[in-house]
Amino acid sequence: MDAFRSGAGLPFEDYGKDLREGQARMNRAAFLRQLGQEWLPTVPGLAARLSGPDPARVADLGCGAGWSSIGVAQCYPRTLVDGFDLDEPSVALAREHARQMGVQDRVRFDVRDAGDAVLAGRLRSGDGARMRARHGTARPCTGDHAPSRQSRWRRVHPGRTCSRRFDPDAGAVEPLMYGISVLHCLPAGRADAPSPATGTVMRTGTLRAYAREAGFEDAEVLPIEHPLFRFYRLR
Repeated sequence: MDAFRSGAGLPFEDYGKDLREGQARMNRAAFLRQLGQEWLPTVPGLAARLSGPDPARVADLGCGAGWSSIGVAQCYPRTLVDGFDLDEPSVALAREHARQMGVQDRVRFDVRDAGDAVLAGRLRSGDGARMRARHGTARPCTGDHAPSRQSRWRRVHPGRTCSRRFDPDAGAVEPLMYGISVLHCLPAGRADAPSPATGTVMRTGTLRAYAREAGFEDAEVLPIEHPLFRFYRLR
C-alpha cells in the first residue's frame, strides 16, 4: 500500500515465492514447446546457426527459473546457453530445473547484471542471443541494464501487445495486462530509480525508441501470433 501511494516501487524479491514460482509455471509450457520449435525459427538464419556444427551461444537475460534457457538447449543440442538474473532464488530454481531436465552440461546460470562488463567477451560476434521483456527494467537503455553497443547479438524480444493508453473495449487481454502492470511490473520497475516506469504495457513505438537509444538501428516485429506477447528482432 505504501509503495503504491508513494510510487517508490517494490523490489521483485519482495513479492516472494508465489510470484517467482507462479510466473515460471505460467511460462514453462510455452518456453519448452514453442520457443525453440516455433518462435526462434522466425528469425532469418537463427535456427540454422543454432543447429550448425560450430556450437552457438545464447544469452538469456532475465532468465528467471530457467525454462526459456532449458527450452533452447533441448531444441538445439549443439547450443550453449548462459542465463542471467539478479534474483538469487530464481537462479537457484533454474539450476535445479536444468539438472532435472538433464541439460546442466550445456546450460549455466549466474546471478549477474545484464550490463556487467564481464559479459562483453563471453559471446562471439554472430552468436544468437534472446532477450526477455524489458518492460520491468528500471534502465532499459542506459546504465547497468543497457545492451552493449559493440554487441552483434540477434535478440528475440517478447514485448506486450497492449496499447499504451487503456481501452476498456479492447478485449480481455488489455485489462489483464494493465492489472499485471499495476500490481507487479510497474512497482518492480520503479524500485530501482531512476526509472521510466514503463510497466507491462509497452507498444512498438516505445520499444523502438528504447532500442535506438541503446544503439540499435531498429526493432523489427516478428511474424508470430500470440495473445500475450509481441516479438521483436533488434538489429
